[in-house]
Amino acid sequence: MKSVLSKKVLDIKPSGIRKFFDLVAEKKDVISLGVGEPDFDTPWHIREEGIYAFEKGRTFYTSNSGLKELRIEICNYLKRKFNLNYDALTETLVTVGGSEAIDLAMRALIDEGDEVIIPEPCYVSYKPCAILANAKVVTINLKVDNNFKLTADELKEAITDKTKILVLPFPNNPTGAILEEKDLQEIAKVCIDNDIYVITDEIYAELTYSGKHHSIAEVSGMKDRTIYINGFSKAFAMTGWRLGYACANSEIIKQMTKIHQFAIMCAPTISQYAAIEALKNGDKDIEVMRTAYNERRRFLMKSFDEMGLPCFEPYGAFYVFPCIKKYGMSSEEFAMKFLEEENVAVVPGSAFGDSGEGFLRISYAYSIENLKVAVEKLRKFVSKL
Repeated sequence: MKSVLSKKVLDIKPSGIRKFFDLVAEKKDVISLGVGEPDFDTPWHIREEGIYAFEKGRTFYTSNSGLKELRIEICNYLKRKFNLNYDALTETLVTVGGSEAIDLAMRALIDEGDEVIIPEPCYVSYKPCAILANAKVVTINLKVDNNFKLTADELKEAITDKTKILVLPFPNNPTGAILEEKDLQEIAKVCIDNDIYVITDEIYAELTYSGKHHSIAEVSGMKDRTIYINGFSKAFAMTGWRLGYACANSEIIKQMTKIHQFAIMCAPTISQYAAIEALKNGDKDIEVMRTAYNERRRFLMKSFDEMGLPCFEPYGAFYVFPCIKKYGMSSEEFAMKFLEEENVAVVPGSAFGDSGEGFLRISYAYSIENLKVAVEKLRKFVSKL
């Protein structure tokens, strides 16, 4: 059978996150801190709009690009929140989650042999999407000593004459690291000087706990060489609605839309109507959730400090990335043993790239009550090591 299957696909490893998710599904009474999914329900006024759309029979296809009203609201939102200016009709595409937008951007830009630079640790989809688009992946191993930030010098060292794209995954999953305005300006200069395009995944933009979030698309000279990706899953607790979007110059969006129209047709219609409501009236919901996440973040950092577990302070997303190297186990061994002995699931850092080895990703998109129980179990576990 193997001879009929694509070698490229066979060589791609399954997601390390899903591996632990599947293990959890087989066990009873597990506290799972593994999956990056908000524990909040989608705010009621957003759900209500989805229900109303269903009742009105809005179950038809939309245009390939998405509802015009939704694209207008996306552009209004980006201008209001992040000072980004995109045209709703020619520079905006509604997708099936941010993940589809990543895939479309890769396929629209890459020719065989082009190099894509991916800083790691990072979200598990970037590398497979680049490989499936026939790119050569060049990774930059980010360092905890630098709070897992990408620096301009690290980027320069990774560039060759075949470099075409930089993936910029900040605020970062799994580390929670952010880039500040000065960092982005320095990276932008390198990209402009070397004619590199940027795929910036800012799905966690609203979950920043230290000052204002900045996008590289804001930097002078970067808008036309940036594909901006965002969505509704994290900020609005809409994971199952499967809705994201991409913004870029009109020629790039035109080619992404072409792939999208043949592979997908359009994003879910009812989800699009609900998303219009989210963008118009969801700011207070975001603030409530961000405040709760920040409380949980500070609780975990204090708890790690008390138990002597090293962890740099993350200021974005809803993950912490503590270091477990001193215990003499690989991150997968630690996570498996912790699951078996204490019935708590976390994700080994190695699932997010080689530079994640020796760390754990712990999500705080869970109630403070569950986090308190999990922390006590972790305290008990490490005290025995």
